[in-house]
Amino acid sequence: MGDYASVVATAAVLGLAAGLVLLGRGLRAYRAAQAVTGIGTSRVATLAAGEVRLAGVVEAGVVTLVSPLQSAPCVYFRSRVRERSDDDARTILADERAVGFRLRDGSGTIRVFPRGARWEAPVRFNAASGWDGSDPPGLRENAGGTSRPAVPDREAAITALLTVRPAGGAAGADPDDEPSLFSSVVASGGLGSGGSRRREYEERRLEPGDTVTILGSALPFGDLDDPAGADRLGGAVPVDDPEVAMNLAEARAAGILAATPEEAWGNAAIPGFGIGRPTRAPELDPRAAVPALGGPEAAAAAEARFSIPAGELVVAATPDHPLAIVAGTPGDARAQEDARVLAGLAGAALAIVSATILALALPELVR
Repeated sequence: MGDYASVVATAAVLGLAAGLVLLGRGLRAYRAAQAVTGIGTSRVATLAAGEVRLAGVVEAGVVTLVSPLQSAPCVYFRSRVRERSDDDARTILADERAVGFRLRDGSGTIRVFPRGARWEAPVRFNAASGWDGSDPPGLRENAGGTSRPAVPDREAAITALLTVRPAGGAAGADPDDEPSLFSSVVASGGLGSGGSRRREYEERRLEPGDTVTILGSALPFGDLDDPAGADRLGGAVPVDDPEVAMNLAEARAAGILAATPEEAWGNAAIPGFGIGRPTRAPELDPRAAVPALGGPEAAAAAEARFSIPAGELVVAATPDHPLAIVAGTPGDARAQEDARVLAGLAGAALAIVSATILALALPELVR
């Protein structure tokens, strides 16, 4: 009888924990659903500072990400690879990243800064390797950089297309870009050798062209605490990292910290230099080929793309209003949150039943 009571009590504890987790998610979903319905959708052209709800289409900003599992251009991904065998299971890849983008509705566009956002993105890839360890159809690992220019000009695109690149790199990826977590896993041999091991792949993404609903704050760009850091989620060392702060302090004390981007980056600070169309003459070795300048129109386009006036309204998270980016229309977003609310109610019922069973089983355990 004691063994039976112990099994029942263990199951009740697990049920109670699962029910409380579902209940917590349901409460968060309820608050999110209230926010979705409690705020009307604003138009970009008439947007005012404050809490806002926007709906529109994702447009690429300065760069797009390259997803680890399918090498797809996107503004957000969450990728996971799990490896299972007969006696164990482990996660060999878990990566989540986002990059700033533009939202377009029928009246205009606005920049979105994703740091601190809660994302609800659709599953774009969900597959498992064969029992012999073979890769599933649709798996196209990104062994190159994590990002690429969003809109290269035509001549640069032709040059990239005709350039012979090392095998394994993602098309269009910058070889000097930060390597993806997937490429690091591959390089370390962490994927295993197949055989009896079976891998499960899942990737969620939001891509240019997707319809999204955004809940957050509209505020002047100059009011962002950290404009550079706010444009990315994941894959970077925090600016308040103690080691980074120490290195900056040492550089300032030694007088070697550059005062301007031009001093720090040289030609790389010239808009258009990286794609072969600099907007002003770079400093080059006399033996180097001199690239054609981009001209006034290219300079104006680069200025509009890379420079943000301090007073321009952007969308970001603030301490008072968190940022949520949900795939689909406001109706779709409400339906997703309602489903989570129902799951939370089911979790509450499970927690109550489990707690009752646990209370009945405890007297048997203490005998």
